[in-house]
Amino acid sequence: MGSVAVIWLSSLFVVALWISGGGLEDLFTWRADAVNSVGRLTGLIAANLLLYQVLLMARIPLFERGFGRDGMTRMHRLVGFWSFWVMLAHIALITIGYAAESGTNLLVQAWQFVWDYPGMLLATAGTALLILVVVMSLRRARRRIRYESWHLLHLYAYLGVGFAIPHMLWTGTDFLDSLPATIYWWTLWALAAACVVLYRVIVPVTRSLRHSVRVSSVEPDGDSGVLVRMRGRALSRLRAESGQFFVWRFLDGPGWMRGHPFSLAAAPHGDELAISARVLGDGTRRLTALRPGTRVLFEGPFGRMTGGERQGRKLLMIGAGAGVTPLVSLLESEPYGDGEATLVVRDSTAEDGLRGAAIRDLVRRRGVRYARLDGRRSDGPSTWLPASHAAWQGDELLRYLAPDLDEYDAYVCGPEPWMRSVTRDLRAAGLPATRIHTERFSV
Repeated sequence: MGSVAVIWLSSLFVVALWISGGGLEDLFTWRADAVNSVGRLTGLIAANLLLYQVLLMARIPLFERGFGRDGMTRMHRLVGFWSFWVMLAHIALITIGYAAESGTNLLVQAWQFVWDYPGMLLATAGTALLILVVVMSLRRARRRIRYESWHLLHLYAYLGVGFAIPHMLWTGTDFLDSLPATIYWWTLWALAAACVVLYRVIVPVTRSLRHSVRVSSVEPDGDSGVLVRMRGRALSRLRAESGQFFVWRFLDGPGWMRGHPFSLAAAPHGDELAISARVLGDGTRRLTALRPGTRVLFEGPFGRMTGGERQGRKLLMIGAGAGVTPLVSLLESEPYGDGEATLVVRDSTAEDGLRGAAIRDLVRRRGVRYARLDGRRSDGPSTWLPASHAAWQGDELLRYLAPDLDEYDAYVCGPEPWMRSVTRDLRAAGLPATRIHTERFSV
């Protein structure tokens, strides 16, 4: 896989840079040089991980195809936290090593780094911004702020990385001591910056202008949802598939620059696309006020939770909240016989359900088996079930719904903790991981 090869080759090259710079010899001196050597290594690793962070945020097709949006979301979070802790280790080790070597107080040494070394003032500001992003990305903090605020803060990571780069390229000996190192770092960071501009700005704007997508209608979807239909030119050329999602920006006034990920709520048909969302925050509330004719900017399509991943003859669709929308679009487009597709929907109340009319049509026309599991969450081991079904073991209920489970593919979409619970019970029921398809929508 090309994306994996890129990561491994660049990682090996970084380690080779450290070894060629005398890192191993310094490591066994058992003096300040040993601390500085580990500090240099953590600096190289942190720089490489920050590079991966930029590449993962740039939505480069090579990584999209290699890892899928779900895998990239997990990797983005994992690499983000690792790069943060390795960066802090680099700062601490270098400060301790230099202070020990010069016999200077740690605080004095840290102060000298900030004020006397080229690029360090910018690096300090960048570190502060990265700390802010990491703190706001912790799950406890993330739950306390609005999506729009979190998304804006998250973009500060670009600025933090940008502030850190001059320090790396001006003062880091491992970045500049050899021609291969200089070429590697300058080329890679220049390419990363170019990819951000190309894939986050130029490509989305160009495609949006080419296809000229506009809102065609806005209508209620259940008691607490909204359905937005859009039309454009030659949308079939996007090759969007049921189960995928886009990042949408509606040019309806201030705040339009904030992108929101919404999955396709209906199978792509001709020059029309549709999304559905539950009205919860400012972003979804704005959807209800959209006017027909509003211009739309988009990025995508993203995601691999499509019919192309399917291996079995039958379908078991399990969705919670807005997670039902990509499942409905899949049921509208995928082939299956009468009674060979089962849709299980979880909401707090039945009135909260989205795409009700489309589901009733699937039941009537295509013989989809439909079950609702509404109510407050169960306190039992299978937390994806409602309290009314707490007496059931999750895997037993799944085998009851799909007795011949080995003939099924399961598509699961909803909040992350809920999906983990469903996936755990699907595996316990005997369904292989290769037949369980999930998606986490993220920007």
